[in-house]
Formats: sequence, structure tokens, C-alpha cells
Amino acid sequence: MPPSPPQPTRLASLLRPWTLIWPSICLHWQALIEAVRRNGLAALLHPRQIRDAASAKLLSITSSGFIAYEDTTVVPSLVRAASGVILDLGPGPGNQIHRFDASAVEYIYGVEPNGNFKDDIMVKLEKHGLADKYRLLACGIEDSDILRAEGIAEGSLDSVLCIQVLCAVRDPKSVMREVWKLLKPGGKFIFWEHGCSRDSVTRAAQALWNPAWSTFVGCRLDRNVLADILNSGEWENPGEIEEPEDRLSCLPRIQGVLVKKA
Repeated sequence: MPPSPPQPTRLASLLRPWTLIWPSICLHWQALIEAVRRNGLAALLHPRQIRDAASAKLLSITSSGFIAYEDTTVVPSLVRAASGVILDLGPGPGNQIHRFDASAVEYIYGVEPNGNFKDDIMVKLEKHGLADKYRLLACGIEDSDILRAEGIAEGSLDSVLCIQVLCAVRDPKSVMREVWKLLKPGGKFIFWEHGCSRDSVTRAAQALWNPAWSTFVGCRLDRNVLADILNSGEWENPGEIEEPEDRLSCLPRIQGVLVKKA
């Protein structure tokens, strides 16, 4: 049996966020320069557009690396568990599109407020034969008027897929309340997220990194995602949420398939 790969030291794990923060800083600078060249100093009045452009570039560049890493985790099997009418929450560059079980999909709505991801998603939909079963909506899950116009109303969804999204939304509690409302009784909330560490040293490192990480990478390291999920409504199987122990990681995961109580 080949030897197991060496595990990272605590110091290496605690410094790892910098490997994503630094390239993101560079991409934000590039996005700023491009916006000023295009629109002059008026571009400075729209920092959200600059952040969205830089974030989309970062996640597009790193997409293949994230996909390769997720292939070593439970993510592929989680995505295949989505069935029926599905809401793909925050698909980003579309890293999960190739993982859906097309035979189990009735229709997928991708809810993504950052319009810079559209081209990446469309390419992947065509490549994997889901273009006729997937509609991309440029909004958030809280934009109920837009969702209702598409037929997405309370109790209308069979599955909601949420892969590394709750760390990045403005108000995860509100997002989860909407998720719970939109699911049918017996509907599935399928998630793989990261949040605050239970290890005190790692939690301190998360607090130190969080200002730069949230500003440039675009999500938070220190959220109690588990509480936000469980407090959103009544679930049949809350005890089945998994929290693989990873004391060293600044991105400790929680994962599972929750079923909305009938």
C-alpha cells in the first residue's frame, strides 16, 4: 500500500488563505484599472461592479482546481442527489453542472446575482447537454418577484443545491428562510459549506484573516453556518448533518441532505 500523503502542518494550514487572497487582490486591482479606463473616474462610484468582476475572474481562473479538489470529497454524490425541479443556488462559474444526474432532473433554475458568470455557465450547459433544462436567473433568492414570474413560489421546489454559497451571501439567515419556504414538504436541501472552526487556535486565525478574505475573496470564514441552516425551519433529519473533523483547516466543512418536514 502506498504511503499516505503528508498532512499539512498547522502553520501551513493557517497561512493557506493567503494563497487565494493575494491573487484576488491583484484581480481587484486589474478590474479597477479596466473599469476606470472604460468609464473614467465615475467607475469609482460603483465598487460593487468592480468587486463582482474581480470575484468572477478569480472563480473562473480557479474553477478547474476547485472541481479537482471537490472530486476528492462528497460533493459529486451530493449533486447527484438533486432531483426533480431544482434550484442551483449561487452556481458561480458552473462547477457543479457536469455533476447533475440528467435523468433525475426535471428542470434547474440557477440563481446567480453576479452576471459576470453567464458566459462560463452557458458554455458548460452546452457541453453537458443541459441547455434545455437549465435557466439562469440574474437575481438572488430573496428576489421573490423575479422567482414568482418563473413559477418558483412557496412549496414549489423538489431540491435546492447549495455548494459554498452561505459563506458569501449578505444575510444567510434570510437566505435559508427563503430556501425552506420554497421547498416542497419532503423536499431536499443539499449542501456543502464551510464555517467557523471549533478549534480555538484556528478560530483565532479565521478572525485575523477574515477582513482581507471577506473583502477580496468575497465570503466570510467565521459564520455559524450550521445554526443558520437548522434555525431556518423544521427538518426531518437534522441529526444527519455531517461535520468532518478538521481542526487545522480555516475552511472546515459541514455537509448533508436535509429533508423539509412534511
